[in-house]
Amino acid sequence: MNLFHKLLLAPAALGLMAPMAASAADMNLAGVKQYASADEQVTSISQFSDVQPTDWAYQALSNLVERYGCVAGYPNGTFQGKKAMTRFEAAALLNACLDRVTEVTDQLKKLMKEFEKELAILKGRVDGLEARVGTLEANQFSTTTKLKGSTYWVMGGNSFGGGNGRSEIASWLAGGTTFNYDLRLDLDTSFTGKDLLRTRLRAGNFGASGFGSAYSSEGLAALNALEVGYQETNGANTVEINRLFYQFPLGNGFTFTGGPRVRQDDMLAMWPSAYPADTILDVFTYAGAPGAYSKNLGGGAGLWWQKDGFSVSANYVSSNADNGQPGYTMVGDLSGGGIMTQSATSSTTVQLGYAGSNWGTAFAYTYSQNGASIYGSNADLYGGNATLLALIALFSGTGTSNNYGLSAYWSPKTSGYVPSISAGWGYSSYDAANTLDGGITAAQNWYVGMQWADAFVKGNSLGMAVGQPTFVTAANFGTPDDAGYAWEWWYKFQVTDHISVTPAIFYLSNPLGQVGHLLAGGNGSNVLTNFGGLIKTTFKF
Repeated sequence: MNLFHKLLLAPAALGLMAPMAASAADMNLAGVKQYASADEQVTSISQFSDVQPTDWAYQALSNLVERYGCVAGYPNGTFQGKKAMTRFEAAALLNACLDRVTEVTDQLKKLMKEFEKELAILKGRVDGLEARVGTLEANQFSTTTKLKGSTYWVMGGNSFGGGNGRSEIASWLAGGTTFNYDLRLDLDTSFTGKDLLRTRLRAGNFGASGFGSAYSSEGLAALNALEVGYQETNGANTVEINRLFYQFPLGNGFTFTGGPRVRQDDMLAMWPSAYPADTILDVFTYAGAPGAYSKNLGGGAGLWWQKDGFSVSANYVSSNADNGQPGYTMVGDLSGGGIMTQSATSSTTVQLGYAGSNWGTAFAYTYSQNGASIYGSNADLYGGNATLLALIALFSGTGTSNNYGLSAYWSPKTSGYVPSISAGWGYSSYDAANTLDGGITAAQNWYVGMQWADAFVKGNSLGMAVGQPTFVTAANFGTPDDAGYAWEWWYKFQVTDHISVTPAIFYLSNPLGQVGHLLAGGNGSNVLTNFGGLIKTTFKF
Protein backbone atom coordinates (compact mmCIF):
# COMPACT_ATOMS: atom_id res chain seq x y z
CA MET A 1 0.00 0.00 0.00
CA ASN A 2 1.46 3.37 -0.96
CA LEU A 3 1.10 6.83 0.57
CA PHE A 4 -1.97 7.50 -1.56
CA HIS A 5 -3.74 4.54 -0.03
CA LYS A 6 -2.74 5.76 3.45
CA LEU A 7 -4.26 9.14 2.79
CA LEU A 8 -7.47 7.54 1.61
CA LEU A 9 -7.71 5.20 4.59
CA ALA A 10 -6.87 7.64 7.36
CA PRO A 11 -9.79 10.09 6.81
CA ALA A 12 -12.19 7.18 6.57
CA ALA A 13 -11.05 5.75 9.86
CA LEU A 14 -11.00 9.14 11.56
CA GLY A 15 -14.45 9.84 10.22
CA LEU A 16 -15.65 6.70 11.91
CA MET A 17 -14.03 7.80 15.12
CA ALA A 18 -15.17 11.44 15.23
CA PRO A 19 -18.87 11.10 16.13
CA MET A 20 -18.33 8.49 18.78
CA ALA A 21 -18.59 9.30 22.51
CA ALA A 22 -15.39 9.21 24.49
CA SER A 23 -16.87 8.57 27.89
CA ALA A 24 -15.70 5.61 29.90
CA ALA A 25 -19.24 4.20 29.92
CA ASP A 26 -19.16 3.84 26.09
CA MET A 27 -15.77 2.14 25.97
CA ASN A 28 -16.13 -1.59 25.23
CA LEU A 29 -12.62 -2.55 26.36
CA ALA A 30 -13.42 -6.24 26.29
CA GLY A 31 -14.61 -5.99 22.66
CA VAL A 32 -11.46 -4.15 21.70
CA LYS A 33 -9.35 -6.81 23.36
CA GLN A 34 -11.25 -9.55 21.53
CA TYR A 35 -10.90 -7.74 18.18
CA ALA A 36 -7.26 -6.83 18.57
CA SER A 37 -6.14 -10.23 19.77
CA ALA A 38 -7.95 -12.45 17.24
CA ASP A 39 -5.76 -15.51 16.63
CA GLU A 40 -7.04 -16.48 13.17
CA GLN A 41 -6.25 -14.10 10.26
CA VAL A 42 -9.20 -13.68 7.86
CA THR A 43 -8.17 -14.13 4.21
CA SER A 44 -11.59 -14.15 2.57
CA ILE A 45 -14.75 -12.22 3.26
CA SER A 46 -16.66 -15.47 3.03
CA GLN A 47 -15.20 -16.42 6.42
CA PHE A 48 -17.52 -13.89 8.05
CA SER A 49 -20.77 -15.69 8.73
CA ASP A 50 -22.76 -12.49 9.23
CA VAL A 51 -21.66 -10.64 6.04
CA GLN A 52 -23.76 -11.04 2.89
CA PRO A 53 -23.14 -9.80 -0.71
CA THR A 54 -26.29 -7.70 -0.39
CA ASP A 55 -24.80 -5.60 2.41
CA TRP A 56 -24.11 -2.03 1.28
CA ALA A 57 -20.48 -2.09 2.49
CA TYR A 58 -19.73 -5.59 1.17
CA GLN A 59 -17.29 -4.47 -1.55
CA ALA A 60 -15.39 -2.09 0.72
CA LEU A 61 -15.00 -4.77 3.41
CA SER A 62 -13.95 -7.29 0.76
CA ASN A 63 -11.13 -4.98 -0.36
CA LEU A 64 -9.86 -4.52 3.21
CA VAL A 65 -9.91 -8.28 3.85
CA GLU A 66 -8.68 -9.77 0.58
CA ARG A 67 -6.51 -7.00 -0.86
CA TYR A 68 -4.95 -5.45 2.24
CA GLY A 69 -5.40 -8.23 4.85
CA CYS A 70 -5.97 -5.83 7.77
CA VAL A 71 -9.41 -6.91 9.07
CA ALA A 72 -9.47 -9.82 11.52
CA GLY A 73 -13.01 -9.78 12.87
CA TYR A 74 -14.02 -11.53 16.07
CA PRO A 75 -12.95 -14.97 17.30
CA ASN A 76 -16.45 -16.35 16.76
CA GLY A 77 -16.14 -15.83 12.98
CA THR A 78 -18.33 -12.74 12.78
CA PHE A 79 -17.69 -9.18 11.77
CA GLN A 80 -20.69 -7.66 13.56
CA GLY A 81 -21.02 -4.88 11.03
CA LYS A 82 -24.21 -3.47 12.55
CA LYS A 83 -22.70 -3.10 16.00
CA ALA A 84 -21.73 0.42 17.15
CA MET A 85 -17.98 1.05 17.00
CA THR A 86 -16.08 2.77 19.80
CA ARG A 87 -13.07 4.98 19.24
CA PHE A 88 -10.85 2.26 20.67
CA GLU A 89 -12.17 -0.30 18.15
CA ALA A 90 -11.59 2.18 15.34
CA ALA A 91 -8.06 2.75 16.60
CA ALA A 92 -7.44 -1.01 16.61
CA LEU A 93 -8.70 -1.30 12.98
CA LEU A 94 -6.62 1.65 11.84
CA ASN A 95 -3.52 0.34 13.62
CA ALA A 96 -3.85 -3.07 11.93
CA CYS A 97 -4.11 -1.49 8.48
CA LEU A 98 -1.21 0.91 9.10
CA ASP A 99 0.93 -2.05 10.22
CA ARG A 100 0.24 -3.71 6.85
CA VAL A 101 1.13 -0.49 5.03
CA THR A 102 4.40 -0.30 6.93
CA GLU A 103 5.22 -3.92 6.06
CA VAL A 104 4.58 -3.33 2.33
CA THR A 105 6.58 -0.10 2.34
CA ASP A 106 9.54 -1.74 4.07
CA GLN A 107 9.48 -4.66 1.64
CA LEU A 108 9.32 -2.29 -1.33
CA LYS A 109 12.27 -0.28 -0.02
CA LYS A 110 14.24 -3.46 0.50
CA LEU A 111 13.54 -4.64 -3.07
CA MET A 112 14.41 -1.24 -4.55
CA LYS A 113 17.70 -1.27 -2.64
CA GLU A 114 18.49 -4.82 -3.75
CA PHE A 115 17.78 -4.11 -7.44
CA GLU A 116 19.10 -0.55 -7.46
CA LYS A 117 21.68 -1.20 -10.20
CA GLU A 118 19.22 -3.05 -12.43
CA LEU A 119 16.60 -0.33 -12.05
CA ALA A 120 19.19 2.31 -12.95
CA ILE A 121 20.13 0.36 -16.10
CA LEU A 122 16.48 0.02 -17.12
CA LYS A 123 15.87 3.70 -16.55
CA GLY A 124 18.85 4.53 -18.73
CA ARG A 125 17.57 2.28 -21.50
CA VAL A 126 14.11 3.83 -21.36
CA ASP A 127 15.60 7.32 -21.48
CA GLY A 128 17.74 6.25 -24.46
CA LEU A 129 14.76 4.80 -26.32
CA GLU A 130 12.76 7.95 -25.72
CA ALA A 131 15.61 10.03 -27.13
CA ARG A 132 15.93 7.80 -30.22
CA VAL A 133 12.18 7.87 -30.84
CA GLY A 134 12.25 11.63 -30.56
CA THR A 135 15.09 11.81 -33.10
CA LEU A 136 13.26 9.53 -35.52
CA GLU A 137 10.05 11.53 -35.24
CA ALA A 138 11.96 14.75 -35.85
CA ASN A 139 13.77 13.42 -38.92
CA GLN A 140 11.32 10.94 -40.44
CA PHE A 141 10.52 11.26 -44.13
CA SER A 142 6.77 11.19 -43.63
CA THR A 143 4.23 10.09 -41.07
CA THR A 144 2.04 8.59 -43.79
CA THR A 145 4.52 7.14 -46.32
CA LYS A 146 6.71 4.03 -46.33
CA LEU A 147 9.53 3.33 -48.77
CA LYS A 148 9.99 -0.21 -50.10
CA GLY A 149 12.64 -1.06 -52.63
CA SER A 150 13.93 -3.94 -54.70
CA THR A 151 16.66 -4.35 -57.25
CA TYR A 152 17.35 -7.29 -59.57
CA TRP A 153 20.77 -7.96 -61.07
CA VAL A 154 20.97 -10.39 -63.99
CA MET A 155 24.09 -11.85 -65.59
CA GLY A 156 23.65 -14.29 -68.46
CA GLY A 157 23.51 -14.92 -72.17
CA ASN A 158 21.92 -16.78 -75.08
CA SER A 159 22.96 -19.57 -77.41
CA PHE A 160 21.17 -20.10 -80.75
CA GLY A 161 20.76 -23.07 -83.03
CA GLY A 162 19.29 -23.63 -86.48
CA GLY A 163 20.31 -23.54 -90.11
CA ASN A 164 20.25 -21.21 -93.11
CA GLY A 165 22.41 -18.69 -91.26
CA ARG A 166 19.72 -17.60 -88.82
CA SER A 167 21.61 -18.78 -85.71
CA GLU A 168 24.67 -16.80 -86.79
CA ILE A 169 22.59 -13.64 -87.22
CA ALA A 170 20.89 -14.16 -83.87
CA SER A 171 24.23 -14.78 -82.16
CA TRP A 172 25.63 -11.61 -83.67
CA LEU A 173 22.63 -9.60 -82.45
CA ALA A 174 22.07 -11.11 -79.00
CA GLY A 175 24.70 -13.75 -78.28
CA GLY A 176 26.89 -11.87 -75.84
CA THR A 177 26.96 -12.23 -72.07
CA THR A 178 25.46 -9.20 -70.35
CA PHE A 179 25.08 -7.79 -66.84
CA ASN A 180 21.94 -5.71 -66.32
CA TYR A 181 19.74 -4.39 -63.54
CA ASP A 182 16.19 -3.40 -62.71
CA LEU A 183 15.48 -1.03 -59.79
CA ARG A 184 12.06 -0.36 -58.25
CA LEU A 185 11.28 2.08 -55.43
CA ASP A 186 7.73 2.10 -54.05
CA LEU A 187 6.46 5.02 -51.98
CA ASP A 188 3.28 3.67 -50.34
CA THR A 189 1.15 6.30 -48.63
CA SER A 190 -1.94 5.74 -46.51
CA PHE A 191 -4.07 8.55 -45.09
CA THR A 192 -6.70 6.42 -43.33
CA GLY A 193 -4.98 3.05 -42.85
CA LYS A 194 -7.27 1.45 -45.42
CA ASP A 195 -6.33 3.38 -48.57
CA LEU A 196 -3.15 3.28 -50.70
CA LEU A 197 -1.44 5.93 -52.79
CA ARG A 198 1.39 4.21 -54.65
CA THR A 199 4.20 5.97 -56.44
CA ARG A 200 6.75 3.69 -58.11
CA LEU A 201 10.06 4.90 -59.49
CA ARG A 202 11.76 2.48 -61.84
CA ALA A 203 15.00 2.36 -63.81
CA GLY A 204 16.91 -0.29 -65.75
CA ASN A 205 19.27 -0.92 -68.65
CA PHE A 206 17.95 -4.02 -70.48
CA GLY A 207 17.29 -2.25 -73.79
CA ALA A 208 20.37 -3.59 -75.56
CA SER A 209 20.81 -6.81 -73.59
CA GLY A 210 20.17 -10.32 -74.83
CA PHE A 211 17.04 -10.42 -72.68
CA GLY A 212 15.28 -7.40 -74.16
CA SER A 213 14.31 -6.21 -77.63
CA ALA A 214 17.80 -6.03 -79.09
CA TYR A 215 17.05 -8.39 -81.93
CA SER A 216 13.23 -8.30 -82.27
CA SER A 217 13.44 -5.51 -84.86
CA GLU A 218 15.88 -7.53 -86.95
CA GLY A 219 13.36 -10.17 -87.99
CA LEU A 220 13.67 -12.31 -84.88
CA ALA A 221 11.47 -12.24 -81.75
CA ALA A 222 11.60 -11.16 -78.12
CA LEU A 223 10.25 -14.25 -76.39
CA ASN A 224 13.42 -14.49 -74.29
CA ALA A 225 12.60 -11.18 -72.56
CA LEU A 226 12.70 -11.36 -68.76
CA GLU A 227 10.00 -10.03 -66.46
CA VAL A 228 12.63 -7.81 -64.84
CA GLY A 229 14.07 -6.84 -68.23
CA TYR A 230 13.13 -3.18 -68.02
CA GLN A 231 14.33 0.03 -69.61
CA GLU A 232 12.59 3.38 -69.89
CA THR A 233 11.89 4.55 -73.46
CA ASN A 234 14.19 7.57 -73.04
CA GLY A 235 17.17 5.28 -72.56
CA ALA A 236 19.17 3.23 -70.10
CA ASN A 237 19.55 4.35 -66.47
CA THR A 238 16.66 6.79 -66.77
CA VAL A 239 14.25 6.98 -63.85
CA GLU A 240 10.57 6.74 -64.76
CA ILE A 241 7.32 7.22 -62.86
CA ASN A 242 6.21 3.65 -63.45
CA ARG A 243 3.15 3.70 -61.17
CA LEU A 244 0.96 6.44 -59.78
CA PHE A 245 -2.47 5.39 -58.57
CA TYR A 246 -4.82 5.65 -55.60
CA GLN A 247 -6.81 2.77 -54.13
CA PHE A 248 -9.47 2.90 -51.42
CA PRO A 249 -12.47 0.90 -50.13
CA LEU A 250 -15.84 2.05 -51.39
CA GLY A 251 -18.85 0.70 -49.56
CA ASN A 252 -19.31 -2.89 -48.42
CA GLY A 253 -16.83 -5.17 -50.21
CA PHE A 254 -15.99 -2.71 -53.01
CA THR A 255 -12.56 -1.27 -53.81
CA PHE A 256 -11.83 1.52 -56.30
CA THR A 257 -8.47 2.02 -58.02
CA GLY A 258 -7.50 4.75 -60.45
CA GLY A 259 -4.65 6.92 -61.60
CA PRO A 260 -2.62 8.29 -64.51
CA ARG A 261 -0.11 5.40 -64.29
CA VAL A 262 -1.96 2.25 -63.30
CA ARG A 263 -1.60 -1.27 -64.68
CA GLN A 264 -4.43 -3.62 -65.51
CA ASP A 265 -3.49 -6.19 -62.85
CA ASP A 266 -3.30 -3.48 -60.15
CA MET A 267 -7.10 -3.32 -60.43
CA LEU A 268 -7.90 -7.04 -60.12
CA ALA A 269 -9.24 -8.49 -56.88
CA MET A 270 -7.16 -11.66 -57.35
CA TRP A 271 -4.33 -13.03 -59.45
CA PRO A 272 -5.16 -16.58 -60.62
CA SER A 273 -1.68 -18.09 -60.40
CA ALA A 274 0.74 -19.21 -57.70
CA TYR A 275 3.60 -19.33 -60.21
CA PRO A 276 6.30 -18.12 -60.12
CA ALA A 277 7.88 -17.43 -56.73
CA ASP A 278 10.74 -15.86 -58.68
CA THR A 279 10.16 -14.58 -62.22
CA ILE A 280 12.35 -15.54 -65.17
CA LEU A 281 10.78 -15.38 -68.67
CA ASP A 282 8.15 -12.66 -68.97
CA VAL A 283 5.87 -14.90 -71.03
CA PHE A 284 5.19 -17.09 -67.96
CA THR A 285 3.92 -14.19 -65.83
CA TYR A 286 0.50 -13.70 -67.50
CA ALA A 287 -1.41 -16.61 -65.88
CA GLY A 288 -1.31 -18.37 -69.25
CA ALA A 289 -3.41 -15.74 -71.02
CA PRO A 290 -1.41 -12.64 -72.07
CA GLY A 291 -4.28 -11.46 -74.25
CA ALA A 292 -6.75 -11.34 -71.37
CA TYR A 293 -4.13 -10.31 -68.81
CA SER A 294 -2.25 -7.90 -71.04
CA LYS A 295 -0.96 -5.81 -68.07
CA ASN A 296 -1.71 -2.70 -70.10
CA LEU A 297 -0.15 0.31 -68.34
CA GLY A 298 -1.44 3.88 -68.56
CA GLY A 299 -4.27 6.08 -67.38
CA GLY A 300 -7.30 4.21 -66.12
CA ALA A 301 -9.67 3.20 -63.35
CA GLY A 302 -11.30 0.07 -62.03
CA LEU A 303 -13.64 -1.32 -59.41
CA TRP A 304 -13.79 -4.72 -57.76
CA TRP A 305 -16.16 -6.47 -55.37
CA GLN A 306 -15.00 -9.25 -53.05
CA LYS A 307 -16.81 -11.44 -50.51
CA ASP A 308 -16.22 -14.92 -49.08
CA GLY A 309 -13.51 -15.62 -51.67
CA PHE A 310 -15.64 -14.65 -54.67
CA SER A 311 -14.76 -11.54 -56.64
CA VAL A 312 -15.79 -9.50 -59.66
CA SER A 313 -13.38 -6.97 -61.19
CA ALA A 314 -13.80 -4.46 -64.02
CA ASN A 315 -11.30 -1.90 -65.29
CA TYR A 316 -10.25 0.27 -68.23
CA VAL A 317 -6.72 1.34 -69.18
CA SER A 318 -5.42 3.47 -72.04
CA SER A 319 -1.64 3.36 -72.44
CA ASN A 320 -1.69 6.70 -74.32
CA ALA A 321 -4.30 8.42 -72.15
CA ASP A 322 -2.00 11.45 -71.86
CA ASN A 323 -2.33 12.21 -75.60
CA GLY A 324 -5.08 14.66 -76.50
CA GLN A 325 -5.30 13.80 -80.21
CA PRO A 326 -8.50 11.72 -80.47
CA GLY A 327 -8.24 10.24 -83.96
CA TYR A 328 -5.86 9.08 -86.66
CA THR A 329 -5.33 10.07 -90.29
CA MET A 330 -4.77 6.61 -91.72
CA VAL A 331 -4.89 2.96 -90.75
CA GLY A 332 -1.84 2.17 -88.66
CA ASP A 333 -1.23 5.77 -87.54
CA LEU A 334 -1.31 5.58 -83.77
CA SER A 335 0.18 9.01 -83.12
CA GLY A 336 -2.95 10.03 -81.20
CA GLY A 337 -4.41 8.72 -77.99
CA GLY A 338 -6.80 9.69 -75.23
CA ILE A 339 -9.49 7.84 -73.31
CA MET A 340 -12.28 6.04 -75.20
CA THR A 341 -11.01 7.42 -78.54
CA GLN A 342 -10.17 5.76 -81.87
CA SER A 343 -6.46 6.13 -81.21
CA ALA A 344 -6.51 4.91 -77.63
CA THR A 345 -4.36 1.82 -77.13
CA SER A 346 -6.85 0.57 -74.60
CA SER A 347 -8.05 -2.52 -72.78
CA THR A 348 -11.37 -3.10 -71.02
CA THR A 349 -11.28 -6.09 -68.68
CA VAL A 350 -13.83 -8.04 -66.66
CA GLN A 351 -12.75 -10.86 -64.34
CA LEU A 352 -14.80 -13.36 -62.34
CA GLY A 353 -12.79 -15.23 -59.73
CA TYR A 354 -12.70 -17.31 -56.60
CA ALA A 355 -9.76 -17.61 -54.20
CA GLY A 356 -9.83 -20.22 -51.44
CA SER A 357 -7.27 -20.93 -48.75
CA ASN A 358 -4.93 -22.81 -51.09
CA TRP A 359 -6.55 -22.75 -54.53
CA GLY A 360 -8.21 -20.33 -56.88
CA THR A 361 -9.59 -19.93 -60.37
CA ALA A 362 -10.68 -17.06 -62.60
CA PHE A 363 -12.16 -16.31 -65.98
CA ALA A 364 -11.20 -13.05 -67.67
CA TYR A 365 -12.37 -11.22 -70.77
CA THR A 366 -10.53 -8.25 -72.27
CA TYR A 367 -11.65 -6.11 -75.20
CA SER A 368 -8.62 -4.43 -76.72
CA GLN A 369 -7.95 -2.01 -79.53
CA ASN A 370 -4.85 -0.83 -81.34
CA GLY A 371 -2.68 -3.71 -80.21
CA ALA A 372 -3.09 -3.43 -76.43
CA SER A 373 -3.75 -7.17 -76.21
CA ILE A 374 -0.39 -8.19 -77.68
CA TYR A 375 2.02 -5.53 -76.49
CA GLY A 376 2.17 -6.61 -72.86
CA SER A 377 3.32 -4.54 -69.91
CA ASN A 378 6.58 -3.38 -71.50
CA ALA A 379 5.49 -2.80 -75.09
CA ASP A 380 8.20 -0.29 -75.92
CA LEU A 381 10.90 -2.72 -74.80
CA TYR A 382 9.63 -6.19 -75.57
CA GLY A 383 7.48 -5.68 -78.65
CA GLY A 384 5.08 -8.30 -77.32
CA ASN A 385 5.15 -11.85 -76.04
CA ALA A 386 4.11 -13.76 -79.14
CA THR A 387 5.56 -15.40 -82.23
CA LEU A 388 6.81 -13.19 -85.03
CA LEU A 389 3.75 -13.79 -87.23
CA ALA A 390 1.43 -12.58 -84.48
CA LEU A 391 3.63 -9.53 -83.96
CA ILE A 392 3.78 -8.72 -87.69
CA ALA A 393 0.00 -8.91 -87.92
CA LEU A 394 -0.72 -6.81 -84.86
CA PHE A 395 2.25 -4.61 -84.08
CA SER A 396 0.91 -1.68 -86.07
CA GLY A 397 -2.66 -2.83 -86.39
CA THR A 398 -5.52 -0.52 -85.45
CA GLY A 399 -8.11 -3.24 -85.13
CA THR A 400 -9.85 -4.69 -82.12
CA SER A 401 -9.60 -8.05 -80.43
CA ASN A 402 -11.61 -10.16 -78.01
CA ASN A 403 -9.40 -11.99 -75.53
CA TYR A 404 -10.39 -14.76 -73.13
CA GLY A 405 -8.46 -16.37 -70.31
CA LEU A 406 -9.16 -19.30 -67.99
CA SER A 407 -6.62 -19.83 -65.21
CA ALA A 408 -6.37 -21.79 -61.96
CA TYR A 409 -3.88 -22.76 -59.29
CA TRP A 410 -3.54 -25.13 -56.33
CA SER A 411 -0.94 -25.19 -53.56
CA PRO A 412 -0.33 -27.91 -50.97
CA LYS A 413 -0.97 -26.79 -47.41
CA THR A 414 2.45 -28.05 -46.33
CA SER A 415 5.70 -28.07 -48.25
CA GLY A 416 7.09 -31.39 -49.45
CA TYR A 417 7.40 -33.51 -52.56
CA VAL A 418 4.10 -32.26 -54.01
CA PRO A 419 4.47 -28.94 -55.86
CA SER A 420 2.00 -26.14 -56.34
CA ILE A 421 0.43 -26.28 -59.79
CA SER A 422 -0.68 -23.31 -61.88
CA ALA A 423 -2.19 -23.51 -65.34
CA GLY A 424 -3.80 -21.16 -67.81
CA TRP A 425 -5.19 -21.03 -71.33
CA GLY A 426 -5.92 -18.01 -73.49
CA TYR A 427 -7.69 -17.41 -76.78
CA SER A 428 -7.90 -14.26 -78.90
CA SER A 429 -9.99 -13.39 -81.93
CA TYR A 430 -8.97 -10.42 -84.09
CA ASP A 431 -10.67 -8.01 -86.43
CA ALA A 432 -8.74 -9.22 -89.48
CA ALA A 433 -9.76 -6.27 -91.65
CA ASN A 434 -7.65 -3.94 -89.55
CA THR A 435 -4.59 -6.07 -88.87
CA LEU A 436 -1.52 -5.04 -90.79
CA ASP A 437 -1.70 -7.88 -93.30
CA GLY A 438 -5.50 -8.16 -93.20
CA GLY A 439 -5.40 -11.91 -92.57
CA ILE A 440 -4.90 -12.96 -88.93
CA THR A 441 -8.17 -14.00 -87.23
CA ALA A 442 -7.28 -16.02 -84.12
CA ALA A 443 -4.46 -16.98 -81.75
CA GLN A 444 -4.08 -18.92 -78.54
CA ASN A 445 -1.58 -19.81 -75.81
CA TRP A 446 -1.24 -21.93 -72.65
CA TYR A 447 1.15 -22.78 -69.85
CA VAL A 448 1.64 -25.04 -66.81
CA GLY A 449 3.90 -24.00 -63.95
CA MET A 450 5.04 -26.01 -60.93
CA GLN A 451 7.07 -24.98 -57.93
CA TRP A 452 8.27 -26.64 -54.76
CA ALA A 453 8.47 -24.58 -51.58
CA ASP A 454 11.32 -25.32 -49.13
CA ALA A 455 13.05 -27.40 -51.80
CA PHE A 456 16.05 -29.23 -50.25
CA VAL A 457 16.53 -26.37 -47.78
CA LYS A 458 13.86 -24.45 -45.85
CA GLY A 459 13.21 -21.09 -47.51
CA ASN A 460 14.49 -22.11 -50.95
CA SER A 461 12.24 -22.73 -53.96
CA LEU A 462 12.42 -24.85 -57.11
CA GLY A 463 10.29 -24.20 -60.17
CA MET A 464 9.67 -25.02 -63.81
CA ALA A 465 7.16 -24.07 -66.47
CA VAL A 466 6.26 -25.17 -69.99
CA GLY A 467 3.86 -23.68 -72.48
CA GLN A 468 3.26 -22.22 -75.91
CA PRO A 469 3.54 -18.45 -76.25
CA THR A 470 0.82 -16.69 -78.26
CA PHE A 471 0.76 -18.22 -81.75
CA VAL A 472 -1.58 -17.74 -84.71
CA THR A 473 -4.15 -20.52 -85.13
CA ALA A 474 -6.34 -19.13 -87.92
CA ALA A 475 -5.87 -16.74 -90.86
CA ASN A 476 -7.61 -15.90 -94.11
CA PHE A 477 -4.63 -17.22 -96.05
CA GLY A 478 -4.74 -20.65 -94.35
CA THR A 479 -3.68 -22.34 -91.14
CA PRO A 480 -0.09 -21.39 -90.32
CA ASP A 481 2.40 -23.68 -88.58
CA ASP A 482 3.14 -21.02 -86.02
CA ALA A 483 3.43 -22.88 -82.72
CA GLY A 484 6.54 -23.21 -80.61
CA TYR A 485 7.33 -24.24 -77.05
CA ALA A 486 8.95 -22.44 -74.15
CA TRP A 487 10.50 -24.03 -71.04
CA GLU A 488 12.19 -22.60 -67.97
CA TRP A 489 13.82 -24.14 -64.89
CA TRP A 490 15.13 -22.26 -61.85
CA TYR A 491 16.22 -22.71 -58.24
CA LYS A 492 16.00 -19.87 -55.75
CA PHE A 493 18.55 -19.72 -52.90
CA GLN A 494 17.14 -17.58 -50.09
CA VAL A 495 20.46 -16.32 -48.70
CA THR A 496 18.92 -13.98 -46.10
CA ASP A 497 15.49 -12.49 -45.52
CA HIS A 498 16.38 -9.75 -48.00
CA ILE A 499 18.77 -11.39 -50.48
CA SER A 500 18.19 -14.29 -52.88
CA VAL A 501 20.19 -15.79 -55.74
CA THR A 502 18.43 -17.65 -58.56
CA PRO A 503 20.25 -19.56 -61.30
CA ALA A 504 17.96 -20.36 -64.24
CA ILE A 505 17.92 -21.83 -67.74
CA PHE A 506 15.32 -21.64 -70.49
CA TYR A 507 14.68 -22.99 -73.98
CA LEU A 508 12.59 -21.72 -76.92
CA SER A 509 11.97 -24.36 -79.58
CA ASN A 510 10.75 -22.06 -82.35
CA PRO A 511 10.59 -18.36 -81.34
CA LEU A 512 9.96 -17.28 -84.96
CA GLY A 513 6.94 -19.55 -85.45
CA GLN A 514 5.72 -19.77 -89.06
CA VAL A 515 8.41 -17.33 -90.17
CA GLY A 516 11.01 -19.68 -88.72
CA HIS A 517 9.72 -22.52 -90.90
CA LEU A 518 9.82 -20.30 -94.00
CA LEU A 519 13.38 -19.18 -93.28
CA ALA A 520 14.39 -22.80 -92.71
CA GLY A 521 13.16 -23.69 -96.20
CA GLY A 522 10.53 -26.04 -94.83
CA ASN A 523 13.16 -28.12 -93.02
CA GLY A 524 12.10 -28.37 -89.38
CA SER A 525 15.64 -29.12 -88.23
CA ASN A 526 16.78 -25.71 -89.50
CA VAL A 527 14.36 -23.55 -87.48
CA LEU A 528 15.90 -21.09 -85.06
CA THR A 529 16.13 -22.26 -81.44
CA ASN A 530 17.16 -20.32 -78.34
CA PHE A 531 18.82 -21.66 -75.19
CA GLY A 532 19.61 -19.23 -72.37
CA GLY A 533 21.17 -19.25 -68.94
CA LEU A 534 21.41 -16.61 -66.24
CA ILE A 535 21.98 -15.85 -62.57
CA LYS A 536 19.55 -13.43 -60.99
CA THR A 537 20.32 -11.76 -57.66
CA THR A 538 17.51 -10.02 -55.80
CA PHE A 539 17.87 -7.42 -53.03
CA LYS A 540 14.79 -6.22 -51.14
CA PHE A 541 14.91 -3.37 -48.70
